[in-house]
Amino acid sequence: MRPTLFPALALILMAAPALAQQPPCAPPLTAHMRIELYFGLGVHGRRPVSDSEWARFVTHELTHRFPGLTVLDARGAWRKGQHEMREHSKLVVVVAEDGPATRNAIAEVTEAYKERFHQSSVGIVTQAVCAAF
Repeated sequence: MRPTLFPALALILMAAPALAQQPPCAPPLTAHMRIELYFGLGVHGRRPVSDSEWARFVTHELTHRFPGLTVLDARGAWRKGQHEMREHSKLVVVVAEDGPATRNAIAEVTEAYKERFHQSSVGIVTQAVCAAF
């Protein structure tokens, strides 16, 4: 199995029980998935991801994979051992139909970011929701 397929498979397996429990949506709403992606902008050994680098990433990796998205500026904080770290971040919120294409897009975009900006992780949160557009 290719290493890039494993995150997509893991997402599918983790979300299956939650999606099976979602109550039916009242019209005009239909079942969707809310996706939150947390992108840290700090890059070890170089300056942080610039506004132009981020804009290119959004254009080339995000907008062609998802039908719509919202990008918010954020501040992230976490601990590694006793050392607390903080960095500027981007929070991307997507509401899309759930299915293999959306789950593959999540895996592809997070892997692309990690590779391009030498990140160890991208935060991913998914939730079954009812939505209409």
